Amino acid sequence: MGRRLFIFTHGDSDGVASAAITVAALRGKYDDIRVYFSHPAGLYGDLNEFYSSGSDLVVLDIALSELHLNSLLERFEQISRKNNLVYIDHHPEPLGLSVRDLPGQVFHDINASTSELTYRFFEEYLDYDMVRVALYGAISDYLDETPWVKRMLEYWDKRDIYYEAGVLSQGLEGSRRLHDFKRHVVHHLSENRLPSMLSELLVRALIESVNNEELRKWVKKNVVKRNKFAYVINPPGSLGRAAVYSRAITDTIVGVAISKRERVAEMSLRAKKSVVDLNLILRKITPRLQGSGGGHSFAAGARVPLDKLKEFLSRLESELDKID
Repeated sequence: MGRRLFIFTHGDSDGVASAAITVAALRGKYDDIRVYFSHPAGLYGDLNEFYSSGSDLVVLDIALSELHLNSLLERFEQISRKNNLVYIDHHPEPLGLSVRDLPGQVFHDINASTSELTYRFFEEYLDYDMVRVALYGAISDYLDETPWVKRMLEYWDKRDIYYEAGVLSQGLEGSRRLHDFKRHVVHHLSENRLPSMLSELLVRALIESVNNEELRKWVKKNVVKRNKFAYVINPPGSLGRAAVYSRAITDTIVGVAISKRERVAEMSLRAKKSVVDLNLILRKITPRLQGSGGGHSFAAGARVPLDKLKEFLSRLESELDKID
């Protein structure tokens, strides 16, 4: 059996672009590269289910959740004893942990996208043109004003770059749980091919744009305002977009979009920048509700048991009421 690499990454544009950059950098060093999509609350379980011992591991754009943190750190330590482990991410650290203490190689910076960090980490193994894949991820994750991104954009017509980033972002939003298709996108981008050259991705992007306009109208009719935040339940589309629309339409500090599943409430939250730290609030309140949460200060996610949703909203309201 030849050398095998497992890549666990987030399924959004930043995660997909980061995975594509990693594949492009390392395909000549491995006989088998496998890509899996995960998220903070599910990473520990996904590693146990899909990772094969004896393989190297790269984890990209996945925050470390308090939910299984100790078990996950033990798993990382176990893997790093015998194999290469690389962790690249830009989410804030869990409370009480420094990512510098993680086993393996760590590249972490909350001020840049994971795709930017991944390109910089593997730069010596990459064709320069792969920089535009990193730019797609950075733009899609609203981290396109870093010094590195500004410098790299000088070498391209940024209208082309932003167009392609939009196709990628919109197309992936319309492919949320289609993991095989997302793997296809990863390999397409790893060959430095334009997102718009993948016809299925382009069609999905166009459909998603139409759906987003309908979603905006739906939110306007169904949003519920509670003092400093507003929320919608089971929006017919992207939770992240619904959260943005909820906040903007009601002119509140925070917007919340909630998807009620069988036993779990899954949420996206969006806040006005520099007003509130969603990551800190969610990491504080969700563990008390047997849930998990976190992300960036202005864009984050959370999961709590469905029967704890009402309490979650009350705790969120209490935290926001402390803000002047």
